[in-house]
Amino acid sequence: MFMKISKKFTAVALIAAMALIAGCGGSSEKKAATGAKVTLKMATALPQSHPLVKAMDSLKQKAAAKSGGSVEIAIYPAGQLFNDKNMNDALISGGVDMGLNTVGRWASIVPAMDIFDVPFIFPGYEKVDKSIDNGLGQKLGDELLKKGVRPLLWADYGFVQYANNKKLAKTPADFDGMKIRGYSKYSAETIKALGASSVTMGAGEVYMAIQRGTIDGQSSGTTAMRDRKMYEVHKYLTVTNHASPEFIVAINDKSFNKLDDKQKQALTEAANEVQADLRANAKKEDLQALEDLKAKGMEVYVVPENELQAWRDATKPVWDLYVKENGKVGQELIDICTKQ
Repeated sequence: MFMKISKKFTAVALIAAMALIAGCGGSSEKKAATGAKVTLKMATALPQSHPLVKAMDSLKQKAAAKSGGSVEIAIYPAGQLFNDKNMNDALISGGVDMGLNTVGRWASIVPAMDIFDVPFIFPGYEKVDKSIDNGLGQKLGDELLKKGVRPLLWADYGFVQYANNKKLAKTPADFDGMKIRGYSKYSAETIKALGASSVTMGAGEVYMAIQRGTIDGQSSGTTAMRDRKMYEVHKYLTVTNHASPEFIVAINDKSFNKLDDKQKQALTEAANEVQADLRANAKKEDLQALEDLKAKGMEVYVVPENELQAWRDATKPVWDLYVKENGKVGQELIDICTKQ
C-alpha cells in the first residue's frame, strides 16, 4: 500500500515539477523577448544615393529613436543581398526580414498589384496617394498579408518615363521597332502597345544592356535614371508620366511578430512618418532629377497635355487586359483610382 502511494506521489510530483519548469522557461523566454534589441535586415535593389534609400535611412533612425534603441534596421542597398527579381521570394520565406521593392515585382504574387502600371490611370501625384488611402492600399495589403508579408509603408516613387538611344520620341509611333526594357508585366504590355518590343530584365542589368546595344531604352523614373548614371549611356528622354509604380516597404510577418508591442508601435509610427515625408517630396524629387539629367546632356521632350490623348488611346488595350485578367477585383481597383 505504501509502495503504491509512494509511486503515485512520485508521479504527481514529477508532473508538477515538469509543469513548473516549463512554466518558468516560457516566462523567461517572454521576458527576454520584451525590450531585447532586434536587428532587422532590409534588402533593396536601389542604389544608396536614391531618394527612397535615403528615406530608409530616415526610417532606421526614427525606429531606433522611438524604440529606445531596441529596433535596429540594417540596410543593404544596390542588390547586396537580393536583387529586385528574387527579393520578394526571400521576404516571404524569411530569408530577409524587410524589403523595399516595386509593386511591379509583387504583381507576380498578387496580380492585382499591377494596377499601378495601368497607363495613365493616375493623372497626378495627389491622385496616387488618395487612391492608396481610400481603399487601394488596404485591399492590396490584405492580399500580401495572406502571403505572410506585412506592408509597412507605401513609398512614392514618382512617375516613370521613357529613355532611348534611337530618337527623341514625341509620339507613340516613334517607338516602332525599338527594344525597351520593361520592369513588370504591365509596363511590358504598355511598351508593346506603343509598338516597341519589350525586354524584361533586372534593374542592375540595364546599364550594360544599353551600353552593349542589347536594348535601345528603358522605362524608369528620373531619379533612378540619374542615380544609376543612365545619362552616360542614354541620349533621349520622353516625359509621359504614364505610370506611378509605388514601392512597398514590407516586413516578413513572423519577423514583425517577434517584436514586442512597444517595438511594433515604434516601427509602425516611424513608417507612417517616412511615408508622409516621401509623399511631400515625390514631385520635387522627380523634377530635380529631370533637371539633373538635362544638365548631364540628355535631350528631353515633355509630352504636352493636349497631346496625351493619343498616348491614352494607344495604350487603352492595357486597361482592358487588366480588367480581363483581374475580373471583378480589377474593376473595383480601377474604380477606386478613377473616382477619387
